[in-house]
Formats: sequence, structure tokens, C-alpha cells
Amino acid sequence: MQVMTALLPLIVAIVGPTAVGKTALSLDLAAQLSAEIVSADSRLIYQGMDIGTAKPTLAERAQVPHHLIDIVPPDADYSLAMYQTAAYATIEAILARGRVPLIVGGTGQYVAALLEGWQIPRVAPDEAVRAQLQADADVHGPEWLHQQLQHVDPAAARAIDSRNVRRVIRALEVWRITGQPISLLQQRQTPPYRMLTLHLDRERDDLYQRIDARVEAMIHAGLIAEVFGLVAAGYPWQLPSMSSLGYAEFAALWHGRSPAHACITQLKFNTHRFARKQNSWFRRLPGHHLLDAAASDLLDQAMAAVQAYARRASPHTDQ
Repeated sequence: MQVMTALLPLIVAIVGPTAVGKTALSLDLAAQLSAEIVSADSRLIYQGMDIGTAKPTLAERAQVPHHLIDIVPPDADYSLAMYQTAAYATIEAILARGRVPLIVGGTGQYVAALLEGWQIPRVAPDEAVRAQLQADADVHGPEWLHQQLQHVDPAAARAIDSRNVRRVIRALEVWRITGQPISLLQQRQTPPYRMLTLHLDRERDDLYQRIDARVEAMIHAGLIAEVFGLVAAGYPWQLPSMSSLGYAEFAALWHGRSPAHACITQLKFNTHRFARKQNSWFRRLPGHHLLDAAASDLLDQAMAAVQAYARRASPHTDQ
């Protein structure tokens, strides 16, 4: 007897470094697939942070429904677990409407948690523990704090850059509260979807030119005024949102330590470095398919990849 297995729902992810061209492809592909876009960018969640995050414009968002953009103020404590929960709920709602969820973004941790099904520890923040760990980092330095993590959770230490003090603190906080390594608690359970990852990439010189052009466009669009307006509204530089790429670089200008042109140059340099690191997250994602973002027939290639993947994932028979 033959039994047909039911197909799992299909979700498609478009990932790649900043300025590679994800937004343009996502709009075109969404129209072809009857899709809705689910943002996987840790900065697009913030209200009032539009220019520095290269947020899709209102006109672009009017073309295709977008989700998980502008959902919290810049001082909100928004965790990876909160994002994952909201994203899964959004995906289910899109599927219930008979449409395709299109995950779009460059925050590797967000995309990986979603597509790989991370089981994120639901450990409530302990401000006293965090304050002590931050004090240790301030006194001894980020490398020292990272070494403490190496002693108790080598796997987490390997996965977390020593300069990412906030993530190091979170890993140590979970260990102190639960007595268990965060790497052990972060087990994975494959989500119930067929997943195709379209990974956009470009030649490095081309990507850097696009990054620099984007930064210049941001400046002309009023990025510095946006940053200073947020500070004037009471959002301090220490917030995760304000210490992120595109905002932190202008603290030196605000405090009178550097001229604007030096901050802009620093932003370009930092964005180049960030783009180099992003790709390491994407190559491991399920259904990985690399695409040249500079290809003249990029949309056709993306559609061909989706169609080929759908055929490979067709129902099979069991005897």
C-alpha cells in the first residue's frame, strides 16, 4: 500500500550582508510568490530608527506586507526569544492566509534561531547579576570576561565574539542563574517547515562601494539629525539600539570629540567589517543556495531555485 506524506509548509529566506540587495530582491520575489515579508533584522524592530537601519520605505512596505518592523521603542528590552516567538506566530498567520512567508534580513542570530529551531533558554534577566558582570567587564576588560565564559562554557565562548560584551554577559548570567551552560540549553529542534535559504553575495569591492554609497545617502537623508534627535528625546548611548551600527559612530560627534567626516569614515569602516562577519552565519542555514546579487537575471535565478527546491521536496511514497 502506498501512503502519501503531507508536504510541510514552505518558507523562503533571503539573507546576505548589509547593502547586498536583499530588499530589492525580496520585493520582486514576494510579488512572484504571493508572499509576505518577515523581517529578520535586529534593528528594524525599533521605532524612530529609520535612516540608520536602512529600513524599507513606506512605499516599499505598501507594495508587500511587512512584519516585525517598528514594533518597540528604542529603549525596549527585546530578546532573541521574544523575536523567535513573534516570528513563528507571524509565519503561522501568513500560512493560514495561504501565502508564503519570506524571511528577509541580515541578523544571523535571528535567522539561525528561526530556521534552525533554537531552543532558547527562557531565563528572566537578573539586573543585579548583569550589573556585576558589566562592572567586571569595565574593570578587567572584555577579554577577561570572555575568559570567564571559556572556563564554564567553552562551546558558548567559541560562538561568541569577545567584543560582544552583551552576549558574553547573557551567557554568564544564564550559567549563574541555572547552573547550566547556555550552549547546553540552546538545543535545536527543526521547525515544521520546508526551508530554502537564498544567500546573496557580491564581490568584496563591489559590496564596499555599495556600502559607502549607502552611508553617503543616509547622511544626505538626515542620519545625523535622526541620531541626535533620539539622544535629545532621552535615549542614552548605552542602549543596545543606540550602541548599534549607524548610531554609535556619532557619539564622538555629539560629545565634541570628533568631526562629522571622521564619524562618517568610521561608519563606513565598521560597516565593511560587519559585512565580512555576516556571511559566516548564512552558509550553514538549511536549504542553503548561494546567488550572485550582481547577476542581471537574479530574480529568474531565485525563482528557479524555489521551483527546483519545491520539486525536490515533493511527497514520497512508503511501501
